[in-house]
Amino acid sequence: MGSSSSLAVFARAANGQELEAADGAEDADAQASGYHQMSDYLDLLHQRKRAKVSLRDPGRSVAIVTTASLPWMTGTAVNPLLRAAYLANNEDRQVTLLLPWLSKPDQERVFPNSVTFESPADQEAFVREWAQKRTGLACSFKVRFYPGRYAPEKGSILPVGDITQYIPDAEADVAVLEEPEHLNWFHHGRRWTDKFQHVVGVMHTNYLDYARREERGHIKEALLRHINAWVCRIYCHKVIKLSDAVQPLPREETMFVHGVSPNFLRVGEAKAAAAAEGQRVWGKGAYFLGKVLWAKGYTELLQRLQEHSSATGDNVPVDVFGTGPDLQEVQHAACSSSLNLKFNGPRDHADSTLQDYKVFINPSLSDVVATTTAEALAMGKFVVCADHPSNKFFAQFPNCLVYRTPDEFSRCLAHAMRNEPQPLSPEQLRRLTWEDATERFLQVAELKQSPPLHEQLLDSLLAAAHQSLTGMEGLRVIAGAGANTRDCPATVTAYMPSESDVGGLFDDSSRAKQIYRQTKAAKAAPQVQQQAPQQQPAQQQQQQQLAQQQLMARGGSAVTVAAAVAAAA
Repeated sequence: MGSSSSLAVFARAANGQELEAADGAEDADAQASGYHQMSDYLDLLHQRKRAKVSLRDPGRSVAIVTTASLPWMTGTAVNPLLRAAYLANNEDRQVTLLLPWLSKPDQERVFPNSVTFESPADQEAFVREWAQKRTGLACSFKVRFYPGRYAPEKGSILPVGDITQYIPDAEADVAVLEEPEHLNWFHHGRRWTDKFQHVVGVMHTNYLDYARREERGHIKEALLRHINAWVCRIYCHKVIKLSDAVQPLPREETMFVHGVSPNFLRVGEAKAAAAAEGQRVWGKGAYFLGKVLWAKGYTELLQRLQEHSSATGDNVPVDVFGTGPDLQEVQHAACSSSLNLKFNGPRDHADSTLQDYKVFINPSLSDVVATTTAEALAMGKFVVCADHPSNKFFAQFPNCLVYRTPDEFSRCLAHAMRNEPQPLSPEQLRRLTWEDATERFLQVAELKQSPPLHEQLLDSLLAAAHQSLTGMEGLRVIAGAGANTRDCPATVTAYMPSESDVGGLFDDSSRAKQIYRQTKAAKAAPQVQQQAPQQQPAQQQQQQQLAQQQLMARGGSAVTVAAAVAAAA
């Protein structure tokens, strides 16, 4: 389907029919030259698609497509949702948020605290309520879902079928692809730039860093580098990199286009006001928050803390909040190194229990930009982070302590633990807001010029090649797309994953198998707990009788015996 769509431009231009219908005239000379017909056709197509030249124009319809959804508290679930809320705050703009729908087994693997949904409508209500509470906005955007599958070996959600079908053609104006490479690795169907007038990709994740950390990482990294550039080129008119931690890409521009929710800023303002009155506002020390994957900063966290402990003798306590596939390994490594880390499970960064921590440590080198760093700064905390492109935007803030060496890390950490953070100025607070981030997004997403004709022709050829490859079922399975994921299921909720899908040739299948085992074990645990109460009355009665006999033998009073029995009960 997608391959024929990409090649259709050549067939239509060759006979000149669409050009004639649009112009209302016959041009014999142009028909005699295939090249001139192609040039005229593409010029006409360009004029049609650029009838509205700015994202700020009234009446634009914006579809924001992302790779994750709440209640999974990951950056690609939270930030696209907030972008939708703030873009929709303009009544002249229609916004749709397109989210992945997961089957019940995948929900159980991904969503924290055993939260699951029976229908897309239930999840939409959850997402919208969260956004309204977090922003204080009406959140009048539409929510649609596409079928997805959780790929445990990758730790991420992959689309199932051609997800361009889930945005009606009448609304296909602007598409914002959050993680365009991720959405399109295995995309087979209509080309985004054919369906939408303006396609903007926002790069969230440094997948090359993830790849190089794995077995045969240098091969995976080299291959993924070319694939990412390929799909971003053929499916996006413009690519926004949140930082230069992302690889070079065609038609790129670097800009941090995320912000923080107002509740984080309110916490910072309250802390500053309390400090001005002489109150003690920071009752806790250092913490780290993030999905528990080695690649998400846990490797560097353990290394820096171990170096700090060895160099200074200070085994600083750090509270860790998060869950993920590598939790047990990280806990074991921290214990083996005798580090003073306490693992507390997942927690929303806005949770009141986290507001009194003074120092947020984020030594990650894999982030493109860490939303948690922005949130910590907005709350008025110190942030200790590495000198890395992902932290360039944050280095302008006085409470961001940047280190380059292990020795500098120790000095930054010691400074943060001994001193009080500076209150942020109104201008500094403004730069962290979603209002300011939305303005930056609208500015950088504009198309300054169209690619030349030869690049457009090459893009069409590359798109046709990609569609041909992603149409082969055997190749899809080998590459890790999953079996029977090329075409859309009958309904959004119809797709059911198979535990036989454990990744492709370059994936770590053992990770997928481990997660499947953990899910089964978690399901079995409640059954064991349900059986325990049936035995409890008999055990309880025996304990009560034993306590009564012991106390009576010691000359205990009836009141004492009654109290002991009550305690046993």
